[in-house]
Parts: sequence; C-alpha cells; structure tokens
Amino acid sequence: MSESGSETVARVGVAIPAAGFGRRMGGARKPLLELAGEPILVHALRPFLADGRVTIIAIAMASDEVSAPPEWLTGLDDRIVIVEGGETRGASVARAIEVLPDDVSVIAVHDAARPLVTRDVIARCIDLAHAGFGAVAGSPAVDTIKRVDGRAFVTGTPDRSTLWHAHTPQVFPADELRAAYASGVDTATDDAALVEAAGGRIRMVDDGGTNLKVTRPVDLVVAEAILSARGTPA
Repeated sequence: MSESGSETVARVGVAIPAAGFGRRMGGARKPLLELAGEPILVHALRPFLADGRVTIIAIAMASDEVSAPPEWLTGLDDRIVIVEGGETRGASVARAIEVLPDDVSVIAVHDAARPLVTRDVIARCIDLAHAGFGAVAGSPAVDTIKRVDGRAFVTGTPDRSTLWHAHTPQVFPADELRAAYASGVDTATDDAALVEAAGGRIRMVDDGGTNLKVTRPVDLVVAEAILSARGTPA
C-alpha cells in the first residue's frame, strides 16, 4: 500500500537519457563502458527490471546506436525500447517520455551512467510518486558548500543542513512530468527543477551516498569497489 493508502498498483514507465558523450571521460560513451564485466547501462537497468511495476523502459541513445543497437541490450528484456536522443539531456528525456504509453501512472527518469542505484531506493521513489509526490534520490550534503561568483571568489556559505545532492532516479506522477516537459523547457539538468517550477511537491529520498554517477575515470574504480563490497545485486 502506498503512502496515500491507495491499493491500486502503479504502472511505471522509465526514461533513460543515454545519448551524451562524456567529455570528462575523454569522449567515451559512458553507458557502454564495462563495469565488473558488464556495461554500465546494464547495471543501471537491472534494478528497474526487477520491479514488477515497471512496464516499459525507454532509452534515448545516439543515432548510430538506434540503427544498430548492441545485442546485449536488445536481448535483455522485452520491456526495453530504444529511441533516438536529442541534443541535450532534457531533449533526450522528452523523447523517451513521448514513447511511454498513456496508461503509465508514474514516470521515473534515471541517468544511464548511474549504475549503483538499489532496488530499495527505486521502490521508495515509486511509492512516493504513486502517492502523488515527486521523489528525488539523493544524499544530504556532508561538506560545507560555498557560493562563488564568475571568478571563483566566495560570495556566501549556505546552511549545509538544508542542502542535498540530487541524484536519480527522479520519479513523478506521470501527468505532472508530462506537463512539465510540455512547457518546452529542455535545458534543465534536473527533472525535478521543471516540476518544482510548475508547483509540484517533491521529497528527497536518501540513497545512502553510494549512488554515484560515473563521470571521471576514477569513478569506475570506486564503483567497482562498491559492487565488490555488496557482493550481490542491491
């Protein structure tokens, strides 16, 4: 039963933006890099596929990958569909959302290069969205944060106790996210920012701080260590 007390079961569509190139990884296609013997994208998909409420996963990829998708992806699960991504992350998310059927009640957006998300975090985010809230996986800030100007001079120190790092998945009632993207704004790096601007209520979900995004080469080393310490799929 969800927080709202509803006994209906959520029908979840997932949008995965995976069309970008990692400048800080030397231009590599991060979702296709191997992590513990499997592509990063497989690690990112597996916990979503394990949730029976997920009915479809739309992955926005580069045009050459759409025309000739890797066999390990097309054979992974019949709930996966591949669409051509856009010039920005937001455009890729919008294209993935477009192919999700109208009967999904909840839409989750997840970074293709975030391979360590757990089933528990996904389930908690879906439960919140099914109850009518937005949900953003993340972790409370543990470092002091500095606000700076264009020349990196400090202009302020916000209260750390009110700050969180926003990760993914970011999960919303489907109609709220569709309406936010229908506004035509596709430059946001954070889907919740679009929903916030439309007046949506959003709650943070603590993901334990290990839900890292593979951005630099060192992140692969850290991710491998976390997977090894877990021993079994989370």
